[in-house]
Amino acid sequence: MKRLQGYKFELKPKAKQLDHLNQSLGANRFVWNKFLEANLLRLEHKLPLIWYQEMAWLLTLWKQSDEYAFLNDVPSQSLQQTAKALDRAFKDGFDTKQLRKHIPKFKRRGRNEAGIKYPQHNILDQGNSVIKLPKIGWVKYKKSQEIQGAIKNVTISCKGGKYFVSIQTEREVEKPYHPATTAVGIDMGITNFATLSDGTVIAPKNSYNHLKRTLIKEQWKLKNKVKSSSNYRKQIKRINKVHCKIANVRHDFLHKQSSFIANNHAMIVIEDLKISNMSRSAKGTLEDPGRNVAQKSGLNRSILDQGWGKFRTLLEYKMEWLGGWVIPVNPKHTSQTCPKCHHVSPDNRKTQAEFLCVSCGYKDNADLIAAQNILQRGLEYLSEDSKDKNRGDHGVSLRSEYRKMSATGTSSVLGV
Repeated sequence: MKRLQGYKFELKPKAKQLDHLNQSLGANRFVWNKFLEANLLRLEHKLPLIWYQEMAWLLTLWKQSDEYAFLNDVPSQSLQQTAKALDRAFKDGFDTKQLRKHIPKFKRRGRNEAGIKYPQHNILDQGNSVIKLPKIGWVKYKKSQEIQGAIKNVTISCKGGKYFVSIQTEREVEKPYHPATTAVGIDMGITNFATLSDGTVIAPKNSYNHLKRTLIKEQWKLKNKVKSSSNYRKQIKRINKVHCKIANVRHDFLHKQSSFIANNHAMIVIEDLKISNMSRSAKGTLEDPGRNVAQKSGLNRSILDQGWGKFRTLLEYKMEWLGGWVIPVNPKHTSQTCPKCHHVSPDNRKTQAEFLCVSCGYKDNADLIAAQNILQRGLEYLSEDSKDKNRGDHGVSLRSEYRKMSATGTSSVLGV
């Protein structure tokens, strides 16, 4: 089977190479914004949009003109890739199947750069930790791991004042079979980042809260700067660096925890959380103002600071590579259901952490109870009756196969 894998490294360009990278970023940002502005005007006047084929034709004309001759100093393939990305962004924006569809936005220098994508003519020398880029030459990068597979494309990005190279590769791998034989349910939270059904508790990192004061301090300094001045732009860079540090700390934490869980369990059952709905603003409208807006705002920040969506994405692709399964289940009443007598009541959860069944008197930690119920729902989902009812197909009971797998110490069923 084929596996696409991405690698990301920090670049260490020389002064001339840095100038060329800045020029390329500016040219790609110009192309994005120019075509975006044209399409927004066409939308306003109800005219047909400019799609990629027309964009590529216009790029050729621009390069022949004196006004836009600077585009000739940038690899044409990167400009074409920017046009393709805008074309795809508009199509996604009008796609009704996209949950969070929106019209593309303008790119700003140092904020949301368009990036530089090279789909071909990239040469990598891992021994000397250098990569050859079109019209730039050999550029050093900070090598942290070996790159496996054939290079499909290379993308240069700028974040927090640093340049990074993302390399996508493709290679053939054997069909994976997970070495573990256990299943685990995960209850996500704020007080505890995750509680596993086997009793493991993962404390939250809260990277935003730890650097909140530093961020507020830097943002307050921006208030006294003259907009668009040199000092204003310098302060923007300082703020961006704090944001990058917050994101990097969170990203590192999520990678480590997802790898720990994925390597030790063949099946992971998680809550199918609607994070966008959970973190929706409670402000309301002028006619119907919201309640407890400040408290809800703080809760929203805490939810987003955990990175639940990213955590699920990491678990899914890591388990796919290892040959395991990730099963999302309905989170409704998971912390209010007794695992012994299956009695469901909001009175079962006395406090945020305490669970006491009003029917049978069973007592335990509420998060652990929720994780156990999540795991049980995952096993029920794999049962024959639940499969026939919810998925509409008829096959062998994967639940019995999973039990057989656990008894024999094999995990082939999770590689199917």
